[in-house]
Amino acid sequence: MHMRMVQESVGCRRSLHHLVLIAVLFVVFQDLSSRGGAQAWTYNYSISTNRRWPEARQWCQQHFTDMVFIRSKEENDYLNNMLPFHSKYYWIGIKKEGGEWVWAQSNKTIPQEVQNWAHNEPDTIPAQDCVEMYVKREVDSGMWDNERCSKKKGTLCYMVSCKQDSCSEHADCVETVGNFTCKCHPGFTGSRCQEAISCKPLLNPEHGSHFCIDPYGSSRFNSSCSFQCELGYQLVGVPQLLCQASGQWIHPVPLCQVKQCPALNTSISAGSLNCSHPIAPYSYNSTCEVTCNEGYELKGQDRIRCEHTGKWTASIPACTVKTCSPILFPVTGSMTCVDTLGPFSFGSQCSFTCKEGYNVSGDDTLTCLASGKWSKPSPTCTVVKCSSLKAPPQASMQCQDPLGAFSFGSVCIVKCEEGFDLIGSNMTKCSSKGNWRNKLPVCRAKTCPTLSSPTHGSLSCSDPHGKFRFGSLCTSTCQEGFVLNGTADTKCNSLGMWSNKMPSCYARPCPLLAKALQHGRMNCSHPHSSFSFDTVCDFECDEGFRLRGEQSLICNQSGYWSQDLPTCQPVQCGAIHALSVILSMNCSHPLRDNSFGSQCHFKCKEGFGLNGTEVLFCSSSGFWNDSLPNCIVEGMPVGTALLMYAGVGAASVVIPLVLIGLAFLIIMKYRERDNPILTDTPAWGARENPVFEF
Repeated sequence: MHMRMVQESVGCRRSLHHLVLIAVLFVVFQDLSSRGGAQAWTYNYSISTNRRWPEARQWCQQHFTDMVFIRSKEENDYLNNMLPFHSKYYWIGIKKEGGEWVWAQSNKTIPQEVQNWAHNEPDTIPAQDCVEMYVKREVDSGMWDNERCSKKKGTLCYMVSCKQDSCSEHADCVETVGNFTCKCHPGFTGSRCQEAISCKPLLNPEHGSHFCIDPYGSSRFNSSCSFQCELGYQLVGVPQLLCQASGQWIHPVPLCQVKQCPALNTSISAGSLNCSHPIAPYSYNSTCEVTCNEGYELKGQDRIRCEHTGKWTASIPACTVKTCSPILFPVTGSMTCVDTLGPFSFGSQCSFTCKEGYNVSGDDTLTCLASGKWSKPSPTCTVVKCSSLKAPPQASMQCQDPLGAFSFGSVCIVKCEEGFDLIGSNMTKCSSKGNWRNKLPVCRAKTCPTLSSPTHGSLSCSDPHGKFRFGSLCTSTCQEGFVLNGTADTKCNSLGMWSNKMPSCYARPCPLLAKALQHGRMNCSHPHSSFSFDTVCDFECDEGFRLRGEQSLICNQSGYWSQDLPTCQPVQCGAIHALSVILSMNCSHPLRDNSFGSQCHFKCKEGFGLNGTEVLFCSSSGFWNDSLPNCIVEGMPVGTALLMYAGVGAASVVIPLVLIGLAFLIIMKYRERDNPILTDTPAWGARENPVFEF
């Protein structure tokens, strides 16, 4: 309540600006939904002058229609959105009567689902029996509150709704509270009475038709319809109908009744009368057909019909007995007849039989029918036929046919082709019952022994008559690295034997290798056979020899070794060159010059002594066993011997070289004190990098 007083105070201050203004706003309210919203009424509100609830309603009734009494949530929401905010809010046409909240205009209790009370409203304070609506309030906007009827608030009224075009020309517009209604003239309906009342649509009577004049639409008020019947029918009832304001036709729909012909006597001598009545017994389009008894024929029209005039097209016809033509049967058979009414007359039955080996072609019993014809054509005797035979596969057949191909008495003999065995009987005969006494035999291809693929090979066969049977052709092939030993193809012949023996696959050979490698050894592995595909040979040399070539050779799938055959070559030592005529050398080379096993003997001339090893030999490592020796003068000082040795060996050396030698001699003199014997040259060994010549 405190909040309400604050808002009302604010509203009073605002209303001071509008004391002299009376704002009347007419708003056209669009149709609401079918859930009970108002239709086509308008509103007016006044907030320039606040009024008590009775004064507000009286003001609405004087100037408009009545105070707004809200009847749906849609109307409530619409007014809350449409009306401007007013601090005093607005009175609405709802009050309390007898403890219930009712619409003031009708005093009807407001349903609970329509009531839209604010929070904690309505309260139970005495004398608060009138209802205001919070419009655009911050809290509970659009909701209701009960207040004392003496308080002054804004006025909210309904406005007159009827206009010139509110209703159609077939109605009178009548105002109602918050709306208007159209009072329709007799024969019209609708919201504006714009639609003529409709009668139930008329259907054409059976076998009839109608046409109508419709001033206000098909089958509506004042429509007039006339009826007529089809040919052969007559109208029963009122021929013209009128649609009344009550929505009912003035008379029932008339009927079209079929016309009748005289009834017929159904008793006919030697026959019967069968009638069809599509409409009614002996009426228009009824037809009657005369059927003669069995063995009789009709004399006259077989059918009469009732015309649209009510008369038959002809009189009833009569029936006479029938006969069939005589029958002649061939000599290969016999005929027996039973005649009840006379030879070959209606009901006569004739039976036929044929000799052995012949069958009756056609029905063996004929009956003379009521039509004067036999039930079937006359039969004949035809020779018994067996099913056609065809020579079995891989066979020939010869037949003897005394009475026709594959007929009674035919004999057929079957013979198999070469390479095939006959299974069953080779002869069969056609019996009098049309069956062959024996089934045709079967020619089965001869079987050869089962073959298996050769080792390291495969077998491919074509079998036109079955696996490993006559005509089968098998081809053997070997894997890579293997060679076929024998004939590749073999064929199963007519005797059930293979034309060739199965071949074998052997490893493709490589050229034989010498079993003894000179100065070396060979070690081979043979997975298939000696020196053949996949054979691997490893080589190594004796001491003092080096392998020249690949260490391992492999026999490939083409029958060649992977590399040339290696050799063992002697290890080479460096060449020895004599330094002077004083030192002589005598060498022996059992393998090759300066190679493994070579020996060189050294000797000095008379008057000289050998300084070093007397014999050098080339070792297995490719080095000489010691350095090259030299010669020194026996009993001569070292310096002098050196000078002489140099002079003899290099007499043409230039002066600078002599000077260098003298300097070297002086140095050696000093050393002589500690070592009285000085060698001619330092010890010589094998060269640092020996050369192996092959």
